[in-house]
Amino acid sequence: MAQFDYFVVFAEMRTGSNFLETNLNAFDGLACHGEAFNPFFIGYPNTDALLGVSQGARDADPKTLLREIKKAPGLNGFRYFHDHDPRIFDKVVDDPKCAKIVLTRNPVDSYVSWKIAQATGQWKLTDSKARKDGKATFDADEFANHLTALQEFQVSLLNRLQASGQTAFYVAYEDLQNLDAMNGLAKWLGVDSVLEALDKSLKVQNPSALSDKVGNFGQMTEALSGLDRFNLTRTPNFEPRRGAAAPTYIASQAQPLLYLPIRGWPDDQAVRWLQALDGAGGAKPGSKLSQNDLRDWMRAHPGHRSFTVLRHPLARAHSVFCHRILNTGKGSYGGIRATLSKRYKIGLPDDPTDPSYDKGAHRDAFAAFLRFLKANLNGQTGIRVDPDWASQAKTIEGFAEFVLPDRLMRVETMAHELAELSATVGLADPPQLDAAPDDRPYRLIDIYDPEIEGLARAAYARDYLMFGFMDWMAT
Repeated sequence: MAQFDYFVVFAEMRTGSNFLETNLNAFDGLACHGEAFNPFFIGYPNTDALLGVSQGARDADPKTLLREIKKAPGLNGFRYFHDHDPRIFDKVVDDPKCAKIVLTRNPVDSYVSWKIAQATGQWKLTDSKARKDGKATFDADEFANHLTALQEFQVSLLNRLQASGQTAFYVAYEDLQNLDAMNGLAKWLGVDSVLEALDKSLKVQNPSALSDKVGNFGQMTEALSGLDRFNLTRTPNFEPRRGAAAPTYIASQAQPLLYLPIRGWPDDQAVRWLQALDGAGGAKPGSKLSQNDLRDWMRAHPGHRSFTVLRHPLARAHSVFCHRILNTGKGSYGGIRATLSKRYKIGLPDDPTDPSYDKGAHRDAFAAFLRFLKANLNGQTGIRVDPDWASQAKTIEGFAEFVLPDRLMRVETMAHELAELSATVGLADPPQLDAAPDDRPYRLIDIYDPEIEGLARAAYARDYLMFGFMDWMAT
């Protein structure tokens, strides 16, 4: 017998409820019918009926629509905000056959997002090309009222659930990008189907830091002084999680050393160093060791050490651009290259060795690629976040699902750090580190300017912050 007859998503404006509904509706057997009890419309704007119930009939007796939701095929539900029809709240909150999903978001974020949507008239985004820019103006009294209403409703909801011996499935705004969390929610609702990927039709509209989104940010921070819980200065992160890519890890056969590569460097010096260390028949990239294989290696090499190498985000992005996007031969991403050229209007040459593709053209194309990376990493494009350009912070978080590196090296000090690491495992005379080849057809130094640095900082703000990267020219 099914545990639930229907469900409700308790949420508020600008908390990601549209995205949650879209993914709920992607599961076989689930159907969410929008804001079914919004006093100003029924289900969705510009509709006058839902499941055969008119807005007038619903307003006269909201239980009429609730009965139709419960009767509809599969498990059906709706989104409910604190200012929706209060007559239905008592009906559903005390009903143990109604599954409760509670979606929350930092109230400052939701308020600022709401103000920007009001200013731009854009409440949904399906492609970053259509995004409208706008800034919020913070109103202290308005925010205080907003916060009070949210908190009172959340406390009321919590107390009612406690009093009736119920529990809810809580989802934070940040969880919406977590496929495992969405599949777990469906399982909790009693649905057997699973999603292979999240729906990407809706994009994050305002991925910048709050300081970039609020016109009077100084006044806002002053008004909220002492309310540290809002975490105002954080850098938002909408990049999808990365799992532990164990088959890409490289274990030395001669020494207890394990290399965890951060992709994005087509000619990896650390790989060549390990190959020289092992000699013929030793460590090879792409050995595709499974997690079980690597655990066996760890057991066979007590005292083992693991390491990874951080590279300046701008230098890494330029190498990826030259090798994966600009290049038309082996190793290139032909499909993504075509989309970047046609959809995102990046000026990519048919032949990058053609003399007409000069330094100026290369600089402009790379700048456009950096702008694309910012949108891509913030979930605003339909193109995958490839491991070659995923942020280094996210990649290292993925390592943690299997093994954390003992040492985070920097490419500019790698020779010295590899020698130190070798000494920790008793290796007195490690091989020399080869020099990295230059990017082609142009080096980064050939096109570098402050704007290029700024674009890289915008795309990889979290990497710059987390790892303390300075401007590339200063490294």
